[in-house]
Amino acid sequence: MIAGGLSSKWAKKLGLRADIPIPVGAFDAHWDAIGAGARPGDVSNVVGTATCIMAISEDTRLIPGVCGVVPGSIDPKRTGVEAGLSATGDLFGAIARRAGTAVKELAAGLEEYRPGQTGLLRLAWDNGDRTILVNPNLGGITFGWNMTHTPQDELFAAIEGTAFHTRVILERMAEYGVPIRRVINAGGIPQKNPVLNRVYANVLNKPVLVPQVEVTSLGSSIFAFLAAGTFRSIEEAQDAICPSYRVVEPNLVAARTYEELYQIYRELYFGFGGMDSKPMLAGGVLPALRGIAAAARGAV
Repeated sequence: MIAGGLSSKWAKKLGLRADIPIPVGAFDAHWDAIGAGARPGDVSNVVGTATCIMAISEDTRLIPGVCGVVPGSIDPKRTGVEAGLSATGDLFGAIARRAGTAVKELAAGLEEYRPGQTGLLRLAWDNGDRTILVNPNLGGITFGWNMTHTPQDELFAAIEGTAFHTRVILERMAEYGVPIRRVINAGGIPQKNPVLNRVYANVLNKPVLVPQVEVTSLGSSIFAFLAAGTFRSIEEAQDAICPSYRVVEPNLVAARTYEELYQIYRELYFGFGGMDSKPMLAGGVLPALRGIAAAARGAV
């Protein structure tokens, strides 16, 4: 979308030609989704200090717990749907700081972890809940601690917890008519953390696409090219500019374990976080977590 042409006054100041097209601006993560190659049917997870979860819909429909449903916010011709997690990279960083180390060092060896092996289940509300509960007053909860758990165990459980939270959001979107056929993990963390991409693929039970290179600000370039008339459509520009993907396929065995854990997570998420939640029977949660962990470690 073009806001207008460059005035002669500013053209002179900047040493540019007058009347060159000036496009409108947008939120950075919204155009990052375009730079990641997102189209209708795709969800783009820009995973950084927090996570911005974006989809593109043909319809404008309010979705309970999703505050960002805005026509033209991602694709000017369609409705952008934005949700997210209040902390992701910041949460991982906080765990590492408490352990007196850095995330990179703490994450070394996480590739050997199996789904649910820690016996921990983490509700990653350490900075509140942005979506679906929209409650900044919530705090993080970790179920299943014992005397042998390590900071590395907590980090892995936090990665699993953010994946479970993402699934809650995607299910709410799908429930209200937002198609989700592909999941694209964009942002800085997926470029550096293959464990996170693997866990997300298994928790969501969908292939996760990771751009081969960092795509931050690429969406801005696409809209600049459109303003200049280089391409006729977003899709044409994406085909020419966006990188290819590394595809992380879900593992069927891991996905089954995470399905069992997710059902526990979902009940706890709404049970502990919902302001009007109904009484729940939680006596089976800790034994179930221990059973899943024992199976993951090969004890049963």
